[in-house]
Amino acid sequence: MQFHEVRFPANLSFGSTGGPERRTEIVALANGFEERNTPWSQSRRRYDAGVGMRSLDDIEQLIGFFEARQGQMYGFRWKDWSDFKSCAPSQEVQFDDQVIGSGDGETQAFQLVKNYRSGSQSYGRVVTKPVIGSVRAGVDGVALSEGVHYEIDTAQGLVMFAEAPATGAAVTAGFEFDVPVRFDTDRIQTSVASFQAGDIPSVPVVELRV
Repeated sequence: MQFHEVRFPANLSFGSTGGPERRTEIVALANGFEERNTPWSQSRRRYDAGVGMRSLDDIEQLIGFFEARQGQMYGFRWKDWSDFKSCAPSQEVQFDDQVIGSGDGETQAFQLVKNYRSGSQSYGRVVTKPVIGSVRAGVDGVALSEGVHYEIDTAQGLVMFAEAPATGAAVTAGFEFDVPVRFDTDRIQTSVASFQAGDIPSVPVVELRV
């Protein structure tokens, strides 16, 4: 995977537009009913970084970051200001925010997951890019200590326990996280005159499967 473990400047992503995208294939039947299917098990996010540009210094910072990533060549981390915690944005991360698995007495590594719920339906989003130092984990309602009871793989989003959780024990975690993305263009067009007049460049960014 051609990926740089570096975050797009958070001050530039603040104010950007974007969010989750789904792909649904719809077939209209002769009787007027529909059949709907999706080839995607996970949603994909898209953003426009250009909306966050507020000054010519911002443009210069953007171009430097773009050139260092060689356009679409290398992926990077992106902070989605509307969805970057395992809990509500106004709350503090806790070790029991999300249930990420159940112990079987053998498994020691658990993937971070954020669960989205509405009514009786839920969706588990795999989280692969937790923010360093933000992950809190616990087993069976007891908070554990990083470096003593578990380690975090921040490149893959794994919680690796020193001892496998007992069978049936709920494994929980709380965390902040970034979205793995890449630029969705190999060209950035800017104009000093138009920018000062209120125009901003379009800088599309798309989530990566990692």
